Amino acid sequence: MNNNVVKKILWFALVVTACMSYRCDAVSEENKTNPVLLEVHKIWDQGKHNAFTDLIRFQDKWFCAFREADKHVGGEDGKIRIIVSEDGKIWGNTGLIAEAGVDLRDPKLSITPNERLMIVAGGSIYEGNRLVSRQPRVLFSREGIQWTDPKPVLNKGDWLWRVTWNKDIAYGVSYRTNPELGSPLVLFKSQDGIHYEKVCDLAVADRANETTLRFLADGTMLALVRRESGNRQAMIGSSRPPYTQWTWREAGHQVGGPNFVILPDGAMWAAGRHYPGGAKTVLAELYLDRYEPKLTLPSGGDTSYPGLVWYDGRLWMSYYSSHEGKTSIYLAKIQIPK
Repeated sequence: MNNNVVKKILWFALVVTACMSYRCDAVSEENKTNPVLLEVHKIWDQGKHNAFTDLIRFQDKWFCAFREADKHVGGEDGKIRIIVSEDGKIWGNTGLIAEAGVDLRDPKLSITPNERLMIVAGGSIYEGNRLVSRQPRVLFSREGIQWTDPKPVLNKGDWLWRVTWNKDIAYGVSYRTNPELGSPLVLFKSQDGIHYEKVCDLAVADRANETTLRFLADGTMLALVRRESGNRQAMIGSSRPPYTQWTWREAGHQVGGPNFVILPDGAMWAAGRHYPGGAKTVLAELYLDRYEPKLTLPSGGDTSYPGLVWYDGRLWMSYYSSHEGKTSIYLAKIQIPK
């Protein structure tokens, strides 16, 4: 083999090596700023319509709660399905919770100060597709298998959408359909998850409703609020104790079924339904003044209502979607940029 041929082979090898190195560097640089979907799989599809999830880690197991019915609204009354897993891959059914004549909706999970698993859910009564009345329900369990009967809390017309415990107190926001109750969006607190005390009205216009609350290490309360009229952008709120004075900013995007978590390093990640180009479930980086979609999950059609848990250096996310035809429950594991 002459020297010219050898030189050409060496040159080609150097070029290929350089290209491979550039590609690895490019991917590495991208992963520094964007989340990466490590895996996603369907974990439940046995109901006719499986939707409105939440996810929690309790007693070294995963619990996922969601609503089962025959469609999104109306028809068969919704029931709460709870499934459990030790590894997030193999799931078992722990039971189906029902209340006669009541559509149980949007079950949200939390852990009480006395180490019980708690569900807060909407309790709606329909005539056909027409909403007649509603009142929140709460349920409790020592091990996530046997549950107390659904107990009404607050007033008819309230919907306490989620509670978040902080320093042994549960905080939650109720949105209201009954004008006689006063403000349409109200912050409540409770020491037992059953009896609630009003903290303040929340001055968020344009049909504000579904709200998730979280707490910074310094005690600041943050809120991510869905809106259904006006420009429909979600609102991001912040407040210091006693949480009666709030600062509000538009998020820049419409968000359905909003949820967010605060990671140990202080980064905030949110998820919900994203609308441009058709409904999708997305993961977004959250700041005090904006919501930036970063990752679109395999999803479409009837979709959203994510549960979020930071565990073992990864973000675990439940959600539902109808992109494969039937509304089903999915679990994703996501790498978050450092």
